[in-house]
Amino acid sequence: MPAQTELPAKQATLESGLRALGSVMVAYSGGIDSAYLAFVAHRVLGERMLAVIADSASLPRTHLADAVAFAAEHGIPLHIIHTAELANPEYRRNDSQRCFHCKDELFGRMEQERAVRGFAHIAYGRNLDDNGDYRPGQRAAGLHHAAAPLADALLTKADIRTLAHAAGLRLWDKPASACLSSRVEYGRAVTPEVLAQVEAAEERLRALGYRHFRVRYHGDLARVELAREELAAALTLEHLDQITAALRATGFLYVTLDTAGYRTGSMNETLVEITSPRGDVSGRPTTWARL
Repeated sequence: MPAQTELPAKQATLESGLRALGSVMVAYSGGIDSAYLAFVAHRVLGERMLAVIADSASLPRTHLADAVAFAAEHGIPLHIIHTAELANPEYRRNDSQRCFHCKDELFGRMEQERAVRGFAHIAYGRNLDDNGDYRPGQRAAGLHHAAAPLADALLTKADIRTLAHAAGLRLWDKPASACLSSRVEYGRAVTPEVLAQVEAAEERLRALGYRHFRVRYHGDLARVELAREELAAALTLEHLDQITAALRATGFLYVTLDTAGYRTGSMNETLVEITSPRGDVSGRPTTWARL
């Protein structure tokens, strides 16, 4: 648990950092990090902030609806832009730099909107824990000079959940919500059809009552990751048959249950570092390849 004595100081640092920006457009996905950043930015800056959702085939419809609902609940100004990362062949080929191309598209569009609307800065929801993972999108953020107020305030994911809970935000314990493309194994092309199949499969798992999970796309095979606390209950023939039938109905021929359980970024387990160039804002290597 976060040290309770440190949180007020971190919160004060976050608020002062946002105040210093003057006005800001927040890249907002509806996940806990960007939602909390948007919530605090609105509380500090009022109409001098704008939350921006990037809508495309990689954003599940349920996530979009929930993000819009959360903004409405708290009176957060919101703008939806339609991004075209799937039109970029560098994105569609789905190598280890896919997230860079996605975020480059997002922040590039936000920079255009910022100039037109007269905002001083753009910002996104990177937290301190994100420095320890492979996240090429951070390099795109650096290239577009996107601020990271949560990380600057030394807020971890646990800190943010604690502060969101204290603020009475219903999504304080919301599961991680990465884009649908993150479910597709590296090297396999990302298409609207693939993303729609993954989304349909995950909706069917949600309808079965599962909460923390991923459907990883391996062509005809769906690799299902369930949270460890939900995995044991699924290990009966009845539940396995339900999962199999649900995912076959979406077009998968084979369904397998990953015995390691759900973990974020599991597709990155197939990557190996091949160079260590400097330049990523997090200091992490930016060139990786599949094993």
